[in-house]
Amino acid sequence: MNIVFGTLIVVLVAGVGITAMLLVRRRAPEGSYFSDGDRASGVFGVLATGFSVLLGLIVFLAFTTYDESRAGAEEEAVVVTQQLQTAQFFPDPVRAELTGELICYGRYVAGEEWDRLEAGTLADAVNPWSVAMFDTVQPIEPTSGSEQSAYDRWLDETTTRQQARNDRVHAVAGVIPAPLWIVLFFVSAVIFAFMLFFADSGERAVTQALLMGSVTAVITTLLLLIVFFDRPFQNGVGGVQPDSMERALVIVQESLDAIGAEVEPPCDDRGNPIDG
Repeated sequence: MNIVFGTLIVVLVAGVGITAMLLVRRRAPEGSYFSDGDRASGVFGVLATGFSVLLGLIVFLAFTTYDESRAGAEEEAVVVTQQLQTAQFFPDPVRAELTGELICYGRYVAGEEWDRLEAGTLADAVNPWSVAMFDTVQPIEPTSGSEQSAYDRWLDETTTRQQARNDRVHAVAGVIPAPLWIVLFFVSAVIFAFMLFFADSGERAVTQALLMGSVTAVITTLLLLIVFFDRPFQNGVGGVQPDSMERALVIVQESLDAIGAEVEPPCDDRGNPIDG
């Protein structure tokens, strides 16, 4: 999330709350609108407690989704480097073809696919290079023990890679359902309205401003935190970025250079297929 934008939202909402409180305070009686302040404070405590419990559960759910996406991205990158090693046990020309397609898979994840993740438009689209690798492996008939072992290991790693990808992309559309958002905003509005009845013309304006401003700022900050966790793919501070896959691609290239393998990937730097 953009820190500056988030700060502006918090300041704006807090400013609206403070302004509303000071306007109501002008005509408020001394001691607030409540004749029994202790009873009003008890009711407010019930509202605040219920809201905080609900908010805590939702933050936990959203953070779990965020963490799974981040962990999935890291595991997917690790499996790509492992599959590079496995591919070297296949016979030529399958070895070179699989290696090139594996590099293109990683480039596509860090390039085109990540842009669509951030835009929220990935939907159910698959990585085209995973399909290409499946087509390359499918006709292989292992003729030796090492090839059979590599073939079995490749299939296991493919399953692991796909599961890691699913963990990475499952949060693209958000996991907090609309009814929860409705409840959160409704309870926030109720607390805001309840706070206005604490307006007290007998207290100083700065005290009343602090009373409303602190509550609205905290609630707004927590709601923004949920939005951040619910949409983990973003350029702001803390957003999930393709750093793991980019590092994996560097490791893949260094490994190929170390063994003297020259592979020409059939794609550009963003993973798009090269015509012809």
